[in-house]
Amino acid sequence: NPARRRRGGGGRGRGARDPLLALRPSSVTPSTQPSSIEPSSADVSGTEANTRNEESRRSRGGARGGRGGARGGRARGENRTVNGRAFGGQLTSDGELQADATTFVPGQPILNQGATSQQTQPRSQRRRLSKSTAPDIATRTHYDIDNGHYECPICTSEVLRNSKVWSCHTCWTVFHMSCVKKWSQNQGSAAAQQQGRENGDIPPPRQWRCPGCNLPKDTLPKTYTCWCEKEVEPRPVTGLPPHSCGNTCGRERVRKCPHPCQLTCHAGPCPPCTHMGPTQTCFCGKHESTRRCTDTDYENGWSCGEVCGDLMPCGEHECPRPCHEGLCGACEVRVDARCYCGQVEKALLCADRGDEVTSHKKHVAEDGQDIVEEWTGMFACANSCDRAFDCGIHHCQKPCHSQEADPGHCPRSPDVVTHCPCGKTKLSEISPEARTSCEDPIANCKKPCMKKLSCGHSCEQLCHSGACMPCLKAVPISCRCGRTTSTTICHQGKIEPPQCMRVCRATLNCGRHACDERCCEGERKAAERQALKRKGRKLEEAHIRPIDDGFEAEHICTRPCGRPLKCGNHFCEDLCHKGPCGSCREAIFDEINCNCGRTVLTPPLPCGTQPPPCRFQCNRPKTCGHPQVQHNCHMNNESCPRCPFLVEKRCMCGKKSLKNQQCWLKDVSCGQICGRRLKCGSHFCTKPCHREGDCEDAGGRPCQQPCGKAKKACGHPDEAICHAPSACKEDKACTHKIFITCECQAQKQEMRCNASKTSEGNLNKSLPCNDECARLERNRRLALALNIDQEAHVEGGDHVPFSNETLNLYAAHPTWASNQEREFRVFAAADDEKRLRFKPMTATQRAFIHHLAEDFGLDSESMDPEPHRHVAIFKTPRFVRAPPKTLKESARIRNAQRLASGKAVATSEASANQTRANEVGEPFNSFVIVRPRFGLMIEEVRTELASFALPVQFDVEFLPSEEVVIKAISRTLDEQALDQTLKNAKAPIATAIAAKSLGTLQLCRTDSSLNITRRETESGVSDGWSRVAAKSAASRRPVVQAASSNNNLFSALAGGNKVTFAKKKEKKPVVPAEPVVDDWEAAEIAEE
Repeated sequence: NPARRRRGGGGRGRGARDPLLALRPSSVTPSTQPSSIEPSSADVSGTEANTRNEESRRSRGGARGGRGGARGGRARGENRTVNGRAFGGQLTSDGELQADATTFVPGQPILNQGATSQQTQPRSQRRRLSKSTAPDIATRTHYDIDNGHYECPICTSEVLRNSKVWSCHTCWTVFHMSCVKKWSQNQGSAAAQQQGRENGDIPPPRQWRCPGCNLPKDTLPKTYTCWCEKEVEPRPVTGLPPHSCGNTCGRERVRKCPHPCQLTCHAGPCPPCTHMGPTQTCFCGKHESTRRCTDTDYENGWSCGEVCGDLMPCGEHECPRPCHEGLCGACEVRVDARCYCGQVEKALLCADRGDEVTSHKKHVAEDGQDIVEEWTGMFACANSCDRAFDCGIHHCQKPCHSQEADPGHCPRSPDVVTHCPCGKTKLSEISPEARTSCEDPIANCKKPCMKKLSCGHSCEQLCHSGACMPCLKAVPISCRCGRTTSTTICHQGKIEPPQCMRVCRATLNCGRHACDERCCEGERKAAERQALKRKGRKLEEAHIRPIDDGFEAEHICTRPCGRPLKCGNHFCEDLCHKGPCGSCREAIFDEINCNCGRTVLTPPLPCGTQPPPCRFQCNRPKTCGHPQVQHNCHMNNESCPRCPFLVEKRCMCGKKSLKNQQCWLKDVSCGQICGRRLKCGSHFCTKPCHREGDCEDAGGRPCQQPCGKAKKACGHPDEAICHAPSACKEDKACTHKIFITCECQAQKQEMRCNASKTSEGNLNKSLPCNDECARLERNRRLALALNIDQEAHVEGGDHVPFSNETLNLYAAHPTWASNQEREFRVFAAADDEKRLRFKPMTATQRAFIHHLAEDFGLDSESMDPEPHRHVAIFKTPRFVRAPPKTLKESARIRNAQRLASGKAVATSEASANQTRANEVGEPFNSFVIVRPRFGLMIEEVRTELASFALPVQFDVEFLPSEEVVIKAISRTLDEQALDQTLKNAKAPIATAIAAKSLGTLQLCRTDSSLNITRRETESGVSDGWSRVAAKSAASRRPVVQAASSNNNLFSALAGGNKVTFAKKKEKKPVVPAEPVVDDWEAAEIAEE
């Protein structure tokens, strides 16, 4: 680490320093014994000058141990010097010249004659200075700073006399002022803060932790002062301790006493006081004592140990406790006492006695005389009085009270009770008979009681005796949140307010959670707070942020935050809060190094510190044995670069050995189809090269390929999933598509086979011939009579209602263009539609829409910028109707015209290509069906090909010459293997196609544009040129209209005024004229 080297090497190789003392706090006394006697003050003062002179001449790093070969940067047998420094301000050997020195000869060793004398020098001349082991902090700190042994725990550099320092008043560790300032302002040193205040108090200021004792501090280090903090920016003075102002310390001692420290300004805590303390009286005041200040307890005082003897608060007893601090307290002497009513007698603590009251009670003795009993009551018992009144019938129900000699007058006596129980009516008004004794009932009036109840309502019962019943008045009462009001009995609402089912949706102060409490008392307050927040605060209060944001107590989130901190090792332990969590308050006191250990970060470090990036090369060996790619050292969570060497590897299926494969690849594929027989026994694996055991039916999976076996009912392949070894189920109707035709093959209809075990389905069905069949038959006979070639005839004439640009764009994307044409025709047929807007599309597609609109007679316009640019078309007065022919028909007519015009040129070119192909012997890659059956469908050809299990796929296409090209596609077979496969399969496929009258099958070779460059030569096959050549670009030639005598006579059957062009007839040899018969139809029938 360059920073460590600039600092003088940090942490690894500290020369002669004891590692146990290097990072030791100043408050801990060294446990090691000093190797030599501690130098005296004179030695120290003499050493200080030399040390300061040395420090002025050497750099910061000196010769501290670096990252050399051995730890510490020296051999084991080498002499160790103070702090790793080998050089001081003097020479290491005698500098005098020696007369007997040998002559210097290059290449020969030099014999050092003074080495022996140098080694025999006494060790006292080379005095070593080590770290101080004094028992007090001040002496150790002064000595180590003077001799350059004191290290700042933050930067691990020396603290010198001229350094600006700061000292912790808890652990008394000394730091550089610049280092401790940065540390205190770093978020990693922040101490834990109390998150929120429910009572709205201002939170305490930010605290930081001392690196030495890890305890929180309130004040930040700001200025450099002396040890006693009396002088700011003190200058180093010779003869004084380092960083001392030279004045008397005067600080208060740790143990409180009235004598300040009288030592010179010093580091560390002040020593114990040596003065005598003041004279102190004991707690009871009987004795006095004078002790040393350190033994004097200024806060608590002292006890003489004798019995206190002070009079207790009762005024009768004395305090039995030994000399104590404060009041004597309550009297705990037990005395015999009697209650006020005289029923209970027991022993009580003197302090628990009540007021003393004298009671009297009269008794009748056995001899008939009245005796008055007298006692002093000191407490009230738990019983009721129960003394009989003067009537002798009723008893007093009051709690224990003082007694009189004569019993009390009965409260139900006639002279006492004069009104009804409610007190509103006299008894004389209710009943004419007067009460004569206390046992007579007290009459009730008919008026309501109307006494005030505890709830505030009046008693609505009629005049009654005894206590009033609970209030039964129905009153409205609100729930806790105040949103719902219900009616209930009055006395029920005093127990607990009702709770509604409304859920509070207010957001808590953390902003992350909702209240979700039912019937929340703070819901209304939250709504008012939100309304006030929307109004906004005054401009002068905009910069003031409230501490709690005015949240009510019910909406203070008490969940722990629990979110992961940035360090990734700890979680936020504060209460759930808004905004990001603070930095992790933990620190790392261990070294963090890279994987190779050559780059190190020294502690203390913030939690979450990642290992440093290392500039050295990674030295991990590769498992493959190849040399490692050069890259920097990295941790284990990052993988080394992949091995780039090319090797030979066996493919997964084991069929091929592939060369030039990257070494890091585990699985390589040859791309061939697996072809292994599956467990069903009927199919083969169609997956490409894969690992052994990963076929389609691996893991117990059943075969998912179609069965493919021919059904007995219809011969079509079974399309159900493989069900081997069971036989095919033919109970259900066959879903294979077939075509049924009429007898003349003119009508054709697609339908399902529907053959099964019980029904033959639609295999033998046929369609009836209709008028179209008769018309075609008539045209065929007429063409035969007029010697017209129907294959060269173009149906519908040569009129094309679309421009060449439209047809060219249609040829590029026929399916998409046909869909757009259908939209045009629907729009043209709707009389109420005036505008049609298309979805956004590319520029080529928009060009097609513009050209097609021009052909339809519509206006078009592009709207909106990219990528939303689209086309809108409009109907204008020039629009009449949609073109009668479709784009597909027009393209077919144009292709036929090009075929007719370029036939001669294409014939010569195709013949030349075919001759060249036959001479070279290029391998075949396709089949061609010559003279296909009328109405042949691509699905029929594909069905026949699917019945042969070939390792290739086929692409079936119709050519403009109505021939069918079947191109074989294979990704695994080369051209020669494909040629041999097609040759082997030609015979069965040709037999099947000929059996169903689909045409004649030949081998051929096609290029990428399906142009046939080579054909298989057979007798009677082909007329000397390939009709596929019409797909090549034909030269644009003006159509030369032939004479009227050479017009196609078959055009008369088309009707209308359309002009048709037929294929140009080749010159035939002159044949003798045949006689013309009168009835050509009869002659044709007779000839057939």
